Amino acid sequence: MRPRPNVVVVLTDQQRWDSTGVHGNPLGLTPEFDRLATHGTHVAQAFAANPVCAPSRAALQTGRYGTASGVYRNALPLPADTRTLASHFGAAGYRTGYIGKWHLAGAEPVPPEQRGGYGSWLGANLLEFSSDDHRTVVFDDDGVPVLLPGYRSDALVDAAIRFVGDRAGVPPSLGGPAQRDPFFLFLSLIEPHHQNEVDSYPAPEGYEERYQGRWVPPDLAALSGAGGTAHQHLGGYWGQIRRVDEGLGRLLDALRSLDLLDDTIVAFTSDHGCHFKTRNGEYKRSCHDASIRVPLALRGPGFDGGGRVSRPVSGVDLAPTLLDAAGLPVPDTMQGRSFLPLLRDPGAAADWPDDVFVQVSESEVGRVLRTSRWKYYVVAPGADPWHDAAAGRYVEAALHDLTHDPYELVNLAGAESHRGVAAELRRRLAERMVAAGEAEPVIDPAPAAPPAVQRDVDPSVRTLPWPPARLGHQPPH
Repeated sequence: MRPRPNVVVVLTDQQRWDSTGVHGNPLGLTPEFDRLATHGTHVAQAFAANPVCAPSRAALQTGRYGTASGVYRNALPLPADTRTLASHFGAAGYRTGYIGKWHLAGAEPVPPEQRGGYGSWLGANLLEFSSDDHRTVVFDDDGVPVLLPGYRSDALVDAAIRFVGDRAGVPPSLGGPAQRDPFFLFLSLIEPHHQNEVDSYPAPEGYEERYQGRWVPPDLAALSGAGGTAHQHLGGYWGQIRRVDEGLGRLLDALRSLDLLDDTIVAFTSDHGCHFKTRNGEYKRSCHDASIRVPLALRGPGFDGGGRVSRPVSGVDLAPTLLDAAGLPVPDTMQGRSFLPLLRDPGAAADWPDDVFVQVSESEVGRVLRTSRWKYYVVAPGADPWHDAAAGRYVEAALHDLTHDPYELVNLAGAESHRGVAAELRRRLAERMVAAGEAEPVIDPAPAAPPAVQRDVDPSVRTLPWPPARLGHQPPH
């Protein structure tokens, strides 16, 4: 009988999906991630549950949207009785550990009851404030500050390698026990997030210079005159991502050297993207793919063999997928569903909806329906994004045809030619909101758009098919 797999999740902060080679980035930043995606499983359309740190992280830990978990914006702690990935793996006999940024507590250092059930702790609630690029301060199990040497992402990867080595013991090939207790490790990096107090993206020495003035994603290039900071910051941002990818390679090498790689599920993703102030006054909190779309790839038992998931996948789907892959039950309280059947059964895609639902908070109270072709966005007028988790009434704010406008530069909301498409997306979004536990909303159509943005639409997409899939949790077996 094959032993239960170890599980390692590597989470970056604010990493765009198109920073990776498998998504077309030409700079060679992510050879380790690209290998993970091509030899393991690549989730080609992965999206954050919310383009804000805390609610996105809560969704990854709980498989629930922010309005259901209680963490719909930053500065809201995860309730102490919340069942997280650590709770479920720990109950199954896994040794659990957390390293890096948490952002789900109400104090620093994070008190034990606010650590999400993780047994071993080396983290900080707000790592971007407790540390900088070469001064990484985290807190141990006893809440004592620890200064980790080296560049910040390297320092945290080093800590993860120590965690793995300490729990692995002597490999069986060197005389160690044939059966080793499994572990679940969550490694949460801060890069490539900006350093808040100086609004910069500090990369290791020489890395910013390597990439400054080179490739610019088309959306950032087109919107560079809108007050964005891409040309100022991209060199450091790309440099940070390159160093993180090197750290991923070192972590995989450590697992290989301990005879653990083939028995370990490794998942790599990010909490949200970055649009460099081109869509609003900061770096995320918008409906655009630059803000909500993230890289996601997995390797290890259940994911090896060059698989690809083409259906849209949400951050709420990762927790049930990891539990399913480890052979553990997926609780009915999770609103996401395991995408592992998409790899096992070619017919499973027929039961997987061609869309994801995204909640937007803090900048505004907004809701997104993102399909393979369409982006549909509504905003609650008059709602307070800091105090209101949801609203009863919304107004259409954006509609993008991603087939013909992949960089979301032409807003078709209110275009007479797309009224039918908008009506169908409006219905589907309302269903998604109700399935997420929100009240059934009133969504007002957008006012008529000026003639300059009117377009024709292919008659074949006037009526959009809706797969007969259940939106909530679906048991994996």
